[in-house]
Amino acid sequence: MMNGILCVDKPQGYTSFDVIARLRGILKMRRLGHAGTLDPMATGVLPVFVGYATKACGILPNEDKIYTAGFRLGQISDTQDVTGRILETHDFSHILDREQIQAVCPEGEIMQIPPMYSAVSVNGKRLYELAREGKEIARQARPVTIIRMQCEEYHPESGEGVLLVHCGKGTYVRTLIHDMGQALGCGAVMTSLKRTMASGFVIDHALTLEQIQEFAGKNMLDSVLLPVEKAFDTLPRILLSPQQTIHYRNGVKLGLSQLNSQLQENQKRYAVCGMPDGFLGTAVTDSENDCLRIERNLCEPRGAES
Repeated sequence: MMNGILCVDKPQGYTSFDVIARLRGILKMRRLGHAGTLDPMATGVLPVFVGYATKACGILPNEDKIYTAGFRLGQISDTQDVTGRILETHDFSHILDREQIQAVCPEGEIMQIPPMYSAVSVNGKRLYELAREGKEIARQARPVTIIRMQCEEYHPESGEGVLLVHCGKGTYVRTLIHDMGQALGCGAVMTSLKRTMASGFVIDHALTLEQIQEFAGKNMLDSVLLPVEKAFDTLPRILLSPQQTIHYRNGVKLGLSQLNSQLQENQKRYAVCGMPDGFLGTAVTDSENDCLRIERNLCEPRGAES
């Protein structure tokens, strides 16, 4: 069984689940998961976890994303992008340069109301399902982090431009653009979206589905499958002895006193490597119980097929 991460360049028109379905056919296996859902309109980096690596989904230490987003001033749509129904049009001639747009770009932690056309669940129903029924309900604002929102281009004749957005988990870029348009007094819709980084994986390393199909046809998928530990590069590492490695694999907590020389002040979470196995998974320090507690065992079980 294959075990690792495929960095996919998602094509436009595909849902993230469509990508998984296509890869199940290419890889001839069902155990696949992904990090960071992309709307069908969006393209770019979609990390896909293969085999035992799927256990890493949901515990990634770096969930930042970077996007290049196109926008158009003067319009408001029900989906907050150009795929939706245009509800209002407004004059944007008072917006003359990038500086005016940059002045309303937020930074830091903000409160964001998720759009109706989103996968957020309310009372057991997805918001987009309600939106398709013509319903709109009150949504609770949620905190999201904007590390950087930069206006890279703006063309006052057309009202179109490009934003670079570096943000944390759960941020809706089209809502950032919608809110930007509201702040400018003319409305705005998203015209394109490309994710260039997700959880540390960058577009330069991403493969199209066609390229993955080609590698599969040549039995060369191992050459492009990234090791699962790459997703945990930002965590400090602890190296276990052979005996400690056996304990970790068997789910046994390790005493902190055995690892003191490797622990860092104010650091709770670690990537764990063992001898001679290499990367094993993740663990967190539990000072109250004086132990290193296994968070997720990500190593391939002994005797599993390669």
